[in-house]
Amino acid sequence: MNKGQEQFQSSPLDVLIIGAGLSGIGTARALTRHCPDQRYLILERRQAIGGTWDLFRYPGIRSDSDMYTLGYQDKPWTGRKAIADGADIKRYIEDAAEEAGINRHIRFRRQVVSARWSIEKAIWTVTVRVADAEGRQQEERYQARFIASCSGYYSYDEGHRPEFANESAFAGRIVHPQFWPEDMDCQGKRVIVIGSGATAVTLVPALAERGAQVVMLQRSPSYVVTRPLVDRLSLGMQKWLPVPLAYHLTRWKNVLLGQYFYRLARSKPKQVKRYLLQLLQRQVGADIDMKHFTPSYNPWDERICAVPDGDLFNLLRSRQVEMVTDTIDHFTEDGIRLNSGQELKADIIVTATGLKLNAMGDMQLDVDGELVQPAERMSYKGMMLSDVPNLILTFGYTNASWTLKAELTSRYTCRLLRYMDRKGYRVAVPRRTPEVQEQPFLSFTSGYVQRARHILPKQGDRAPWQVHQNYLKDKYIIQYGRLDDGALQFQK
Repeated sequence: MNKGQEQFQSSPLDVLIIGAGLSGIGTARALTRHCPDQRYLILERRQAIGGTWDLFRYPGIRSDSDMYTLGYQDKPWTGRKAIADGADIKRYIEDAAEEAGINRHIRFRRQVVSARWSIEKAIWTVTVRVADAEGRQQEERYQARFIASCSGYYSYDEGHRPEFANESAFAGRIVHPQFWPEDMDCQGKRVIVIGSGATAVTLVPALAERGAQVVMLQRSPSYVVTRPLVDRLSLGMQKWLPVPLAYHLTRWKNVLLGQYFYRLARSKPKQVKRYLLQLLQRQVGADIDMKHFTPSYNPWDERICAVPDGDLFNLLRSRQVEMVTDTIDHFTEDGIRLNSGQELKADIIVTATGLKLNAMGDMQLDVDGELVQPAERMSYKGMMLSDVPNLILTFGYTNASWTLKAELTSRYTCRLLRYMDRKGYRVAVPRRTPEVQEQPFLSFTSGYVQRARHILPKQGDRAPWQVHQNYLKDKYIIQYGRLDDGALQFQK
């Protein structure tokens, strides 16, 4: 254990950040810029910066959000692709950490197990499991005034993986994208990708490019739209304007267009559905059955999948990829038998069946001896939990780039810390009043959200307990709204 680490453990930190992904590095950048006097540390369970973009290694991994909104506000994205590859996003996060001097504040291989709040000391004591290179484990403890949980919203240890009948009979290889094997060779292999979401529409073209014969098998369709891989307007502006200005103009263009189409989809779902299906028909051509692209739900009841430059549609038109919409009866030795009676042959089956959500990385919270169950608490402005002091949760948007809400949260954290220091406050805790009625934290009907309703906190039916999926509204409320609003209570 080095001397710097001993120093951090010997006296309480101001902020302990959990996670060195997009949100964690963004929070550290905000503290460095707006609260340079605050002492912070980042604990990361993996061996590298990047979070999601370090974990996922499957072919073609990319964001379905554009980098002008997924990127940080104060670090312009200068890559050519607007829809960036996972490796490029990871490098961007690493560069953001290095240029802000954040690396020396990160401790890797440290998984937060529990956090215990002492009202007497107004301090969190955090227990951490440390793994060395040989896999041996020990415990460490850290103390901090504030915890900023930036560990994302899904389990790193397991994805959603339904069991299919007779799986053991299959003679080939079954793989989940979250744990893609390094030795996987798909050249010339018959591959079935089970799924219809963002992972499936990313994997299928990438596997086809690697020489696989790919079938995309979906139980039900999702909305899939073409988005340009390159934002030519942004690249054009960069030739004539300073890069930061071009970046901010593109960022606001994409934010406003995204908000407009989302609101239009929610207010006129039938018209937007018809419009999307007409676009899709032109993309896939007359020979592809539109049943594969006609969901039973309305646009933005679930997240819409992006296909950069229509790569999936191009492969479908050229018959390099096959799409099948059906349900699985059972696995066979050679592949999958469907309920329609059709059998799909395969050497490899990829179960792109989704994520398993968790709350705060499965960290156990204890407030003065009382265990905190997030599902029994209410979310304050989508950033704190009722009756839990000095804890900030980062949870991004489901209808826009995650970073937009993550940055609002990190800026709010800085505002709150500065305000408390000016007033001499030690504790900030949201207190819910009895008249506030509970509602689901997310209104999405996606399977991964519905499966996690029992672990996610609730939102309320009125401010400041509502979780808005609206960047403009949140920007006003979070960035400029009163801190002492009555619901957030302070103690010296």
